[in-house]
Amino acid sequence: MLFYAFLGCIVGTLVGILPGIGPLAGISILLPVTFGLDATKAIIMLAGIYYGSQYGGSTTSILMRIPGEAASVMTCIDGYAMAQKGRAGAALSIAAVGSFVAGTFGVVMLTLVAPPLAGLALRFGPPEYTALLVLGLVLLAYMSSTSLVRTMLMAAVGLLLGCIGIDVMSGHFRYSFDIKELGDGIGIVPVAVGLFGLGEILSTPSATVTQKVVSPRLRELLPNASEWRLSALPIARGSVLGFFVGIVPGSAHIIASFLSYAVEKRVSRTPEAFGHGAVAGVAGPESANNSASTGAFVPMLALGLPTGPVTAVLMAALLIHGIPPGPQLVSEHPDVFWGFIASMYVGNLMLLALNLPLVGLFVSVLRIPYAYLYPLIVMFCIIGVYEVSHAIVDVWIMLIMGAVGYLLRKFDFDPAPLVLGLVIAPTFELSLRQSLVMSGGDWLIFFQRPIAVTLLALCAGLLVLAAVALLRKDWRGRLARAQASGEEA
Repeated sequence: MLFYAFLGCIVGTLVGILPGIGPLAGISILLPVTFGLDATKAIIMLAGIYYGSQYGGSTTSILMRIPGEAASVMTCIDGYAMAQKGRAGAALSIAAVGSFVAGTFGVVMLTLVAPPLAGLALRFGPPEYTALLVLGLVLLAYMSSTSLVRTMLMAAVGLLLGCIGIDVMSGHFRYSFDIKELGDGIGIVPVAVGLFGLGEILSTPSATVTQKVVSPRLRELLPNASEWRLSALPIARGSVLGFFVGIVPGSAHIIASFLSYAVEKRVSRTPEAFGHGAVAGVAGPESANNSASTGAFVPMLALGLPTGPVTAVLMAALLIHGIPPGPQLVSEHPDVFWGFIASMYVGNLMLLALNLPLVGLFVSVLRIPYAYLYPLIVMFCIIGVYEVSHAIVDVWIMLIMGAVGYLLRKFDFDPAPLVLGLVIAPTFELSLRQSLVMSGGDWLIFFQRPIAVTLLALCAGLLVLAAVALLRKDWRGRLARAQASGEEA
């Protein structure tokens, strides 16, 4: 178990460091490798890749101003500015310590929260599950970096793609275009690897990855007393904020890092320092994305709900090994549940030990010319996708989704809601139709059950808040234009 935790942490760090891969592609590529392992070892290794990538992503962000992983975008801003001032080692240390503190806090909270939540979830029926999944989609749209309409549109496309294949209640083939391989529906892995792995590679111009690497010496790794003092509260705030954002469906670790940066800038006495090497701009987002990646496991393990594409692939890994994730996981498979949690305690210690002393070794990987590295990544993506079900259709889906992912990035659409929609579509459709069967086709069933109506009220509240924010922004834009035209006159 320790060996597989260690292997996952090493691969995760490398996946985080190399721009254009990310944890999703890394986990997808290595999913076939776990087929010969038991479920506990497989999930320990794959989870190690996920939270290990959160550590590794900060290395390229700080040393090269390239986010090795999407959640490290905010670390680029102040981390690279610190490196330019000769404080690269201090930035790396603060990022690693913040990640360790936040990751450990997240695991403690996961240990405390998941078992009682699983007990509560056993009381959920189809109407409650339907309302919960609607809330997940609305929350994702509300917290997304792009507009609410664009995010909901992407989620709707994902839900439509999820309808392809055999109808779970009638057994009829739907929208499969007589391609028998689509009977089981469009796979999560090819779509996720295409959108996030291949799409990221296609949209990363080679010009941005030929910068000089700033390699700090070992003796320069320790921050000074002032930097430790400035990072303490941001690490604490990022840990708490990240965990609770992580529980929300969506690209939690990415959202958490953006929110943490905004919070730190808001509460700072010197907001003008942000963008020019502010320690809080490194400590807060790095802590938040690690805590969020742990928080994302709470709904996955306790409710059987994926909070994003990565947890969806991890759920697929559990299903491949014959273990259904959900409320019964804690009681029926305690060895998998508690083995997984124990590995995360150990994994955080391993990552702290790996990331600081071996930073020079990891950075040397970045010197591999991208003319060799990118074709290798594409090759591993194709092999990984093909190995899942040995269907050439999956490779074509991945290539098509890679092109779609590239276009979505060009037109400023977030691909994450599409994958989330695809993942939850079967559960959402089944629970919705079961609810309507229970009520004889009466939609009022969702308003007659206390938990379901509470969740739907939260959805309505979030949509109202989003509409108010949009109207306020529009009003301010009109006011600014009116003032500008008045001054010109």
